[in-house]
Amino acid sequence: MNARFFVGQIVEHNKAGYRGVVFGVDQVFSLSEEWYEEVARSRPPKNRPWYHVLVDGAEHSTYVAERHLAVSTLLTQVSHPALGRYFVRFDGTRYYGNETVH
Repeated sequence: MNARFFVGQIVEHNKAGYRGVVFGVDQVFSLSEEWYEEVARSRPPKNRPWYHVLVDGAEHSTYVAERHLAVSTLLTQVSHPALGRYFVRFDGTRYYGNETVH
């Protein structure tokens, strides 16, 4: 199964409206059943990709099902205190980290 989004890509949540940058991709849901029951209210499929996203203008990250994300049309830099932990460069459209394939 191929993930639609990649590490370093700027995305937006199509329900919550926030923007962010993907810093991890799980091919299937990988958190606990308790987390899913408590947080994933719309019950997105567990057998599809899920994404770790640094939220722009915030200090937290989110774990989001693929169906709730879209490519962001606004490609300005993301503001997040943990950005430097995952990425070393922004080229105007995406972020690159030490392990990102160029």
